[in-house]
Amino acid sequence: MSPDHDTGALEELLGLLDPERVGEDVFRGRSHASVVPRVFGGQVAAQALVAAGRTVAADRAPHSLHAYFLRAGDPGEPIVYTVDRIRDGRSFTMRRVVAAQRGEPVFHLSASFQTYEEGLEHQVEMGAAPDPETLRTDEDMMSWYADRFDDPAMPARLLRSRAAIDLRYVEPPPYVRVGEPREPRSQVWFRTAGKLADDPLLHACLVTYVSDMTLLDPVLLAHGRGGWVVGDVVGASLDHAMWFHRPFRADEWLLYDQESPSSYGGRGLGQARIFTRYGGLAVTVVQEGVIRVPRG
Repeated sequence: MSPDHDTGALEELLGLLDPERVGEDVFRGRSHASVVPRVFGGQVAAQALVAAGRTVAADRAPHSLHAYFLRAGDPGEPIVYTVDRIRDGRSFTMRRVVAAQRGEPVFHLSASFQTYEEGLEHQVEMGAAPDPETLRTDEDMMSWYADRFDDPAMPARLLRSRAAIDLRYVEPPPYVRVGEPREPRSQVWFRTAGKLADDPLLHACLVTYVSDMTLLDPVLLAHGRGGWVVGDVVGASLDHAMWFHRPFRADEWLLYDQESPSSYGGRGLGQARIFTRYGGLAVTVVQEGVIRVPRG
């Protein structure tokens, strides 16, 4: 593991993604500082998936989730997750989770879990990508391109928010070439900054957390926008869907192959496939977000 990354930050993240059980099907989570002044969407999605998973038999792993971000979460307030046990079938289990602050819903999630079974199998092939060890770390990237930020504190804030994750861009991120439209596609390698326990739910929750970090980057690339970190757009996630296809580990390298087929009406769509280092298709992700150009 890269010495630049902080295993203490990973322990902090694991604590964050361990909501307290305060009732049979009720959990309470906390937040930590984000780059923007609201709860990070990947955090609330991961906490909700943990809450759902803790009401499901241990032999059933998550295979899909569908979520809506309803209101901006306040990082200074606890989030209460209430789990609704929709169905427990012979092979599949369905849960619905409502996350609330001050009595108002901020997030809805539906998640389905399945027992392992044999079946037909095929997948698309992983595209070409350089080995992650040959790429700049997040620390190197921020140091190299620090002059791209109007706010000199932004690089440090970004690094703190991602300290638990070793994340490496194949091509420079949107903030590097502002004003230069590029192909709406981005590849990112990632893994956690330390080893994790052998718990499939934990690995799914960590990938859920990371999946909200960069999925709308291809929308920004298509228009030569640097993103919220440089202030030339404002936005937020609207909805998020994931399908977990094959076993994977979040503490081993995963390739996040992202693209955007469309933006229109103040919304941008990102879709992606997550592959293991050895080419197995592990996860499919789709997200739509609000992306607006500031007026004036």
